[in-house]
Amino acid sequence: MKPYHHCLVSVKKFGGEPEDYLAIHRWFDASKSGMADIRHRAVRHHSEGIFWCEAHFGSILTNSEGKVIPVRSIGEQHVIDDLGWIPSLKDWLANLALAPWMAKASKESVTRTLVLD
Repeated sequence: MKPYHHCLVSVKKFGGEPEDYLAIHRWFDASKSGMADIRHRAVRHHSEGIFWCEAHFGSILTNSEGKVIPVRSIGEQHVIDDLGWIPSLKDWLANLALAPWMAKASKESVTRTLVLD
């Protein structure tokens, strides 16, 4: 679901205008810039991500109708819209395949090239 479509769901649920919620829904989906398929959801679409959202945007949002909405409720709605439930960060990471590069590398195993123009 695109951020704007999440906004339409937020309007139905909480009132206000789509623009009231756009920054939050864009924040959840910002990881698409680094991984343009559904795996991007592993970055913020979980219970910990909802708390990160609250830390980023504050505890409440006052929409254009003056209604006060918990930011966490908007985050929960976003994740449920996309996944049908709210997984934990552990749920995502437990399904992440381990690769050798994820461990501490020795100096011999990693080389970097610096190109100067």
